[in-house]
Amino acid sequence: MAKDDSRLLVVEDDPGLQKQFKWGIENCKVIVAGNREEAINAIRRHEPDVVTLDLGLPPDPTNASEGLKTLQEILRLAPETKVIVVTGNDDRDNAIQSVAMGAYDFYQKPVDLDILNLIIQRAFDLAQLEQEKQQLEKSHDEPLAGMITSCQKMQKLCRIVEKIAPSDIRVLILGESGTGKEVFARAIHQLNKERTQNRFVAVNCAAIPSELLESELFGHEKGAFTGANKQTIGKIEYANGGTFFLDEIGDLPYELQAKLLRFLQEKTIERVGGRGEIKVDVRVICATHQNLEKLIEEGRFREDLYHRVSEMVLELPPLREREGDALVIAKALLNRFSRENKLKINGFTPQAVKAIEQYDWPGNIREMENKIKRGVILTDSPLVDAEDLDLAADDAEQETLPLNLKAVREKAETAAIKRALSYCDYNISNTAKILGVTRPTLYTLLQKYHIPVEQMAE
Repeated sequence: MAKDDSRLLVVEDDPGLQKQFKWGIENCKVIVAGNREEAINAIRRHEPDVVTLDLGLPPDPTNASEGLKTLQEILRLAPETKVIVVTGNDDRDNAIQSVAMGAYDFYQKPVDLDILNLIIQRAFDLAQLEQEKQQLEKSHDEPLAGMITSCQKMQKLCRIVEKIAPSDIRVLILGESGTGKEVFARAIHQLNKERTQNRFVAVNCAAIPSELLESELFGHEKGAFTGANKQTIGKIEYANGGTFFLDEIGDLPYELQAKLLRFLQEKTIERVGGRGEIKVDVRVICATHQNLEKLIEEGRFREDLYHRVSEMVLELPPLREREGDALVIAKALLNRFSRENKLKINGFTPQAVKAIEQYDWPGNIREMENKIKRGVILTDSPLVDAEDLDLAADDAEQETLPLNLKAVREKAETAAIKRALSYCDYNISNTAKILGVTRPTLYTLLQKYHIPVEQMAE
């Protein structure tokens, strides 16, 4: 249900319909505008949550052009506003065009206030849900520094990180490229009060030629090899007192694995060309996208080293398996890149939202960063479109326009319930509160729309 302070803007030039709307729409404050100028002024002044917009506005009420221009300007000024387009019976094409432009829904005359009230109330419910979602995002977006998520799996991993960070337990982070393994490693470092006062040093084994990697890790003495003109401290020694992050450890050459194992056992290193052992106190965190157990079977990775680096294993799921995260992360990146480029970008078009949610993101968050940055720079409007992102929704999953209001309601309710469940970590009581219904009503809707209720928290 709409809140008592909810505002509905009715854009209609017919005085009779204006009165009918004003006195027939329930549970909200109704504001009336008769033309485009009055409508835009009302948007700026009252910031309504929902708008009903008649496409036939003066100076040419028989043509939809003025109404479509009004819709475009409303969405430009207030992209989160839910606009319900009101059209004539023979104006279905313009109604479809309005939805494509970003309208929430459409309704065809003659006006049936009971049905229209229902559509308006659903629009208010969705607007309220999105506001609640934004509040949830603010409190749950970054459970760890740099980690943006609303996914239940990721939230659990973040809680584990908070528990293990104060200790010096060695951590092995597994996950596909671009899933945020280094972000997790940095969070572990920052949450350790003793280590965070010193350096976090990262080395990617896959990015350094194997013949140079030993010197990079352990350092070298002057004259140790051709070109060694001075003594050089290795990255492990450089991280003394802090955290050493060894990324893509699966690419560490086999002959170097024994030297790393000795360091982990003895906590001492020996520079290339050196004779003395150097005591080093660092916390070691490793990461890889490879299956180390398979590499052990193939004789490419030492089993004893695996057991040394994997006292605690964290497995990060790919972005495609993080329910609800794609859009949450995309919005956070959009805000970040908009600020960095000094641009005023308000959000995504409905087509872009759909494309973001449907895309598999094989490159995970790193790929998303590239796509969102591209979109922010290329867009010519306040809303980033799917084309700006170089994304398109899967043709096989393209949604067709619902044939009746029942289908519209069922689709909207199903989507709203699933999103609310995700944002509430599948807690039934909290989900019912956000949706503005009782728990028995929510259970009825879950059964009606065949949404699984197993393993949901009370």
